[in-house]
Amino acid sequence: MSVTVGRSTTTNARPARAPRAALPRWGSGVLLLNVVAECLIVVTGGVVRLTGSGLGCPTWPQCVPGSYVPVVQQEQGFHKWIEFGNRTLTGLVGVIALACLIAVWRSRRRDLLPYVGLVIFGILAQAVIGGITVHMELAPGYVMTHFLVSMLLVTASTILWRRGREVSGPRTPVVRREVRGGAWLAAVLLYGVVVVGTVVTGSGPHSGDADEPARFGLDPQAVSWLHADLVMAYVGLLVGIVVALRATAAPRAARRASLQLLAATLLQGVVGYTQYFTDLPWVLVAIHMGMACLLVVLQVRLLCALTAPRTEVAAPPVPAAATA
Repeated sequence: MSVTVGRSTTTNARPARAPRAALPRWGSGVLLLNVVAECLIVVTGGVVRLTGSGLGCPTWPQCVPGSYVPVVQQEQGFHKWIEFGNRTLTGLVGVIALACLIAVWRSRRRDLLPYVGLVIFGILAQAVIGGITVHMELAPGYVMTHFLVSMLLVTASTILWRRGREVSGPRTPVVRREVRGGAWLAAVLLYGVVVVGTVVTGSGPHSGDADEPARFGLDPQAVSWLHADLVMAYVGLLVGIVVALRATAAPRAARRASLQLLAATLLQGVVGYTQYFTDLPWVLVAIHMGMACLLVVLQVRLLCALTAPRTEVAAPPVPAAATA
């Protein structure tokens, strides 16, 4: 008689980690405050440039040799206070970023730590880039880099905020693949619009120094037309996304996010054309920069709304015939 001895198989697979809950209201509030702070410092940095205060503090990290704060003997007048105020706000932004770290750590949302790390590292990098920009006497390429890194910080901060409002764990799409592809293409177009917009500014009158503005040397009108062409392509794509989300019965959050993004984009277009035909008044340019931050926030919010945590997606109803 033969006996067959079966081998028991064991697996070393770790059990799936249970999803962590969304951050409490105070924690989510801190993450939102971080988004607002990142947008605010973009606007105040723009005011520094638009008022010709980029060299209000002619050295870095000190404002003037021997002093970290403006002194009465400075030649820069009110420009020194505008630049110093913007530098001071950087410290506040750093404190808020540390508060985000505390909120995420206390909530045990380890999945959010990479985004917090990006924000903190980005703030430190911005301080260094800002110092280099001052020492390079506001060369437009450095000013452009300074602004674009800020927009990346706005992006990371928005992802951190939106993810913190939901449970952790794997995510699943809640809209059709074609719509997701269109939304990602729109995001690429938007960042292209932002990049070309910084080139427009670097080619125009608001380069940051009141006495000797440094510029790219490009034709401002030609660059502005390229900027407008990209905006028109972006708007056309957004209209298609709004229609597609409605036609495919996408979740309400995604449809609402797309409509808000389209409305903000149209308003930004009105501001952009108004400033162009009124010889670029600095107040309108500052509003235009603030609206650019809002567009990035809303675009990222739309992308986040196209997927949802797997635990929150309702299973499709079972047909009656299958249960009979």
